[in-house]
Amino acid sequence: MVIPLPRPDSRADRTTVDIALVVPLSGPAGMFGPSCEACATLAVTDINAAGGILEREVRLHPVDAGAPLPELSARIDRMIDLGQVDGVVGWHLSNARKVITPQTAGRVPYVYTTFYEGGEDSDGVYMVGETPEHQLFPAMRWLRAEQGIRRWCVIGNDYVWPRETALATRGFVAATDLDIIGEAYVPLGGRDFRHAIDLIRRSSAEGVLIFMVGADCAAFNRAFARAGLDESRIRLSMMIGEDVLYAGGADSTRGLHTASGYFESLVSTAGMDFGARYLREFGPIAPVLNNIGESCYEGLLLFASLAQAARSVDLRAIERNAGRVSYGGPRGEVRVRGAHTTQPVYLAAADGLDFSVLAELNS
Repeated sequence: MVIPLPRPDSRADRTTVDIALVVPLSGPAGMFGPSCEACATLAVTDINAAGGILEREVRLHPVDAGAPLPELSARIDRMIDLGQVDGVVGWHLSNARKVITPQTAGRVPYVYTTFYEGGEDSDGVYMVGETPEHQLFPAMRWLRAEQGIRRWCVIGNDYVWPRETALATRGFVAATDLDIIGEAYVPLGGRDFRHAIDLIRRSSAEGVLIFMVGADCAAFNRAFARAGLDESRIRLSMMIGEDVLYAGGADSTRGLHTASGYFESLVSTAGMDFGARYLREFGPIAPVLNNIGESCYEGLLLFASLAQAARSVDLRAIERNAGRVSYGGPRGEVRVRGAHTTQPVYLAAADGLDFSVLAELNS
């Protein structure tokens, strides 16, 4: 009988809990990477200071979610197969999630930290972020009630999240007096916005739904403002943090709104404490704190809470105990409901290079 050699750094040989942190370090969403890494680092510092996970120190292994998708998929598969990681946590685009879930399903827990288009039901995936029903649609209802915005254009990147979110939005507005009167999509990394700008200019839309990523979103906001469209139309952007505001510049933010479970400017004890600790840890030249980076902090808190409740990092043990998991973090009290979490969601408007919270949204 052939006895296999021990696998390097296998789970059986480790006294740590090792997590693949999958965040974009390159590509259109790469601008979010530094804040994601910083917030994840702060989460690990806090978790380890409290005794780690199951009395074991937590270690992160950064993985670039901006890598070509086949390479990303293969790397996650290899890390799990070699026993190098006990789970996967991260903020990344939905097309990256689609190639990660086949590798983690039934093998290790996977905490996906951002809002997304909905419908994810892969084995062992837990979602920190909001779905359109809890983020986008309540924001549209509020803007209709408070500002009279009824007619919308959709401008998105051409991949799964914008396409599927737009499809869900069309289903939502069918039961309301709202209307989607045009759609245009731009390739990831694209900078030719002429068709999108012309579509908006010719339309009777009062608002623009922006489903664009990072640097692409910032570039579109600049083009939107240069065309003078911000004089008569608002924007509601779903993948945007303060770093996107900085990249676009203050002149590009008039009438720009977003919805999220976290804003640095939100006045709450938990949120303000988190912001103060982030500043102390990383100093005044730290990556700008934003909702996308903060979601990685939340994701690691969720992973730790799931493992602690199960007294194991085993996927099946976590599954059996997930229904009783809750934790307190910068967003307040977060509870697990099935594969998703429940949390408050807020609507905010850009005020120069910051966000000003307008309302808490009810789903």
